[in-house]
Amino acid sequence: MKTVLRVALILLVLALSGLGAWLYAPDKTRADLEPQYLARPGDMIEVAGTRLHVRDTGPRTAPAVILIHGFGSSLHTWEPWAEGLDDALRVIRLDLPGSGLSPPDPAGDYSDDHVIALLLAMMDRLGVQRASFVGNSVGGRLAWTMAASHPERVERLVLVSPDGFASPGFAYGKAPDVPFIMQAMRYVLPRGMLKSNIAVGYADPAALTGPTVTRYRDLLLAPGARQAMLDRMEQTVLRDPVPMLRRIKAPVLLVWGQEDRMIPFANAADYQRELVDVRLVSFADLGHLPQEEAPARSLPPVRAFLLDPRTATETITRP
Repeated sequence: MKTVLRVALILLVLALSGLGAWLYAPDKTRADLEPQYLARPGDMIEVAGTRLHVRDTGPRTAPAVILIHGFGSSLHTWEPWAEGLDDALRVIRLDLPGSGLSPPDPAGDYSDDHVIALLLAMMDRLGVQRASFVGNSVGGRLAWTMAASHPERVERLVLVSPDGFASPGFAYGKAPDVPFIMQAMRYVLPRGMLKSNIAVGYADPAALTGPTVTRYRDLLLAPGARQAMLDRMEQTVLRDPVPMLRRIKAPVLLVWGQEDRMIPFANAADYQRELVDVRLVSFADLGHLPQEEAPARSLPPVRAFLLDPRTATETITRP
């Protein structure tokens, strides 16, 4: 009997070892990733001692707009919108430290205050005194924090399903607990599991294409990206946004999918209540990532607002 149990235990260990080896996902090298995702070598720039991947297109003399992606994403999420804007605007998008092709922050600091300092340094590096900001999710929180903290640098704001108000698992003044499944991503990154997580950001999962999933997975396998993602989550301490939102004087356009399963559409009313100059465009059949799920439909009100905020009506719901 003992021999049978010993053999069974050995077989179990071997099976688990084999499964672990099959699931193990090591980092990709920059030499693997850059030919696919870096448009030009000059897009890797030094900003305040940090290497950042920054894509800067459109006329240099045109008004500037800075696009900030959300958690686990990259500047590539904005590609269709950028192509629809850079005929008339200088469009600057970046990978936040430890995301996309930007290496992890040298000091391991992913706090909002540190990122805001980097954004200011990036603007100075690029010769941009004042810009409009477009931010999705966490990028939206960074955008409105910038507008509240440095109003002299912000022309107008587009907040796409912005983060900021407390929600289950994210209380004010307290870092969230990082689930074990997230911590396991340091070592494994099954494509099917990642696809399911991204699909939550879409109202119609069929709109999530294979190349998009491949891009997300490839860039999460960039050197140090998964650890940086976990560090950013562990360092996220939400502050009550109301005092900061009330300080914002820049015109604001909220863009929200009513089928958002990551940050509820009901939060739009919270922003409308606290912001001084705000209007809302919502999409009945889109989710958390309208710039990816339906870029052709979601861009026109954004473009109109960035070119002339007076053209945006107070509240529009688009089918």
